[in-house]
Amino acid sequence: MRKFIKLSLFLAAITLTACTGLEKSSTPKQTTELVIIHANDTHGRIVEGSSDGMGYSRIDAIVEDYESKYKNVLYLDAGDTLHGTVMASLDRGESMVKVLNETGVDATVPGNHDYNYGIDRLVELSKQMNFPVLAANVVRDGVLKDKLVFDDYIIKDIDGYKVGIFGLSTPETAFKTNPKNIEGIKFLDPVETAKKVVKKLKKENVDYIIALAHLGLDQSSEAKDRSDNLAKMVPEIDLVVDGHSHTVLPNGLEVNGNYVVQTGEYDKNLGKVVVTLNPDGTVKENISLIDKKSAMTMVEDPDMVKIVKEISANQAKITETIVGKTDVKLVGDRAVVRTGESNLADLLTDAMLWKTGADIALTNGGGIRSSIDVGDITRGEVIQVLPFGNYVIVQELTGADVIAALENGTAGYPSQHGAFSQVAGIKYSFDPSKPVGQRIVSVTMANGESIDKNKTYKVATNDFIAAGGDLYVMFKGKKVLGNYEGLDEILTAYIASGAKAKDEVDGRVKVIN
Repeated sequence: MRKFIKLSLFLAAITLTACTGLEKSSTPKQTTELVIIHANDTHGRIVEGSSDGMGYSRIDAIVEDYESKYKNVLYLDAGDTLHGTVMASLDRGESMVKVLNETGVDATVPGNHDYNYGIDRLVELSKQMNFPVLAANVVRDGVLKDKLVFDDYIIKDIDGYKVGIFGLSTPETAFKTNPKNIEGIKFLDPVETAKKVVKKLKKENVDYIIALAHLGLDQSSEAKDRSDNLAKMVPEIDLVVDGHSHTVLPNGLEVNGNYVVQTGEYDKNLGKVVVTLNPDGTVKENISLIDKKSAMTMVEDPDMVKIVKEISANQAKITETIVGKTDVKLVGDRAVVRTGESNLADLLTDAMLWKTGADIALTNGGGIRSSIDVGDITRGEVIQVLPFGNYVIVQELTGADVIAALENGTAGYPSQHGAFSQVAGIKYSFDPSKPVGQRIVSVTMANGESIDKNKTYKVATNDFIAAGGDLYVMFKGKKVLGNYEGLDEILTAYIASGAKAKDEVDGRVKVIN
């Protein structure tokens, strides 16, 4: 268990001002080191995995090790933590909260996927946390308009230096979780929000400012909402501890003399920033990553091991049930399903047609989160592939709508793009050399006929896309013909019926070079 070194929250050593009425500390500041350990986009990877990260029993051990060596240690989490694996999602994030509490997180910011259980559940989980959730740009709409949902910032006292930490959630949450999950809240502009919070922190005579952000560096994101733009436009921020884009920054990204740091994904790395605070106001950051190879030399924290075993035991009856078998690897690797066809995506979309009887099935590659190895397939593995709890909806769309959907799905190519269209009932080709919105070359129905732009089709999709998620706005508001079970339940039933995947894909998606 982490040996908490509780950093005092009292506001010592600040200048006497009319508005605070507090006396200036008589003790002069000395040069001090602050060690910041940070993680982002762990996506519920509680346990160490062959293709994932180090697991929280070693994260806990690492944090505890640094706390034994340094007086001042903060552990910050930059979001997308509560959702993404069976262990995290079966109890809608509660297991992940238990793990984070044991690790001793000092502050977190909600990532877009942390809203996947709905805003009410996220607020409920935040009340179970032994640490603050920070999001200065997440506010209520409607009756409680502009009221903060979470805290905007905290101030830590580090040997007389005041360190301010504030949170920012990506505005992309509006379409990178199911829009229904965030009904009643809105996301304010990160830069404008940051300027206001920094102004407040400066009035508090804060010495060092950290933006705990889930904004990211994806080129497909709006430039104004990226973390590099935040650092550029608000230079008073000394350090941006970032997430969202799964970017590995071994030594940080320097912007105007300050830094953006990010660790990648799935706790494959932990970030470490050693900040030297000097009495003359100057600071120095030493930035590095702690990789999985280094982490595996640590002895697992026994208290965390015990907690994980208890969680696993409680969930085993569900997750260990065998639902079928596969003779080939079912490929759900991020780099594959976000750029092209995969046999697992084919199996999933076939299952959607099998269940619904629709003409076309379309799902987003970003919703497929894992592969399944050769051999028995367990219920837990299926949930690992489809952890978001999305259910299937059949809607009525025109051929023109379907083509527009495919244009949206291929807009990010060749980058790994969560919206990438995985399909059944049709085959399509696209030319990435053409402008976005004009890339689709052909769409052919199962009977060999070209899709008719004016004809209506029954299209099975997931509720995330049906609500306009991943910018599939052409689905939003279209006539609903039927609601069905969750994607994971439908895929489980399809596998249990004896359905098998092919070793190779069958050409549903063709890239014209």
